[in-house]
Amino acid sequence: MVVCSLACWRCRWLLPLLLGLAIIMGIIALAGRGWLESESEPYVHQASLWESCTRSEQDINWSCESLMDYGWGRAAAATYLVGFVILVICFALAVIAFSVEILRFNFVRGIGGLLFVVAAFQIIGLVIYPVKFTEEIPLIGDNMFSWAYGFGWASTVVVIGCAFFFCCLPNWEDEVLGNIKPTYYYSSP
Repeated sequence: MVVCSLACWRCRWLLPLLLGLAIIMGIIALAGRGWLESESEPYVHQASLWESCTRSEQDINWSCESLMDYGWGRAAAATYLVGFVILVICFALAVIAFSVEILRFNFVRGIGGLLFVVAAFQIIGLVIYPVKFTEEIPLIGDNMFSWAYGFGWASTVVVIGCAFFFCCLPNWEDEVLGNIKPTYYYSSP
């Protein structure tokens, strides 16, 4: 005897868990100093979302300048940060939606719509940063956009995936809640 069901009731916490993972990756991106780094030795350039640091080949001390002095730096930081704040709000709403029996599917599509807004804000910030950075900041040697910038994109990709699932989940509300009888496939010997 085989039981078929489209969604697993015990797996209802998977989407909030993925949103929590996106929040962790967003925190790493916001706090990380590896948005742009020198690709090879001598390591003379390092940048975060907030500042750009350089040093000469012989010097061990970094000389940093704030990217908040540039309009594009404020725009990139603001758009990514706004997206991150909305992501945290969506996480809280998702936990509430999957905890309270009555409210569960009443606003899940709204969370999905907000997650698309989060993705739009984060993508805008992640595109403004490298385009304007390479135009306005003189780069020394070979540089690459590095791990913290990658965490920003990873967070955005997870948010986009969750947005699709949150928007589609109400279509299978009865299956998820267990309100329909399972279909049994039985073959007689």
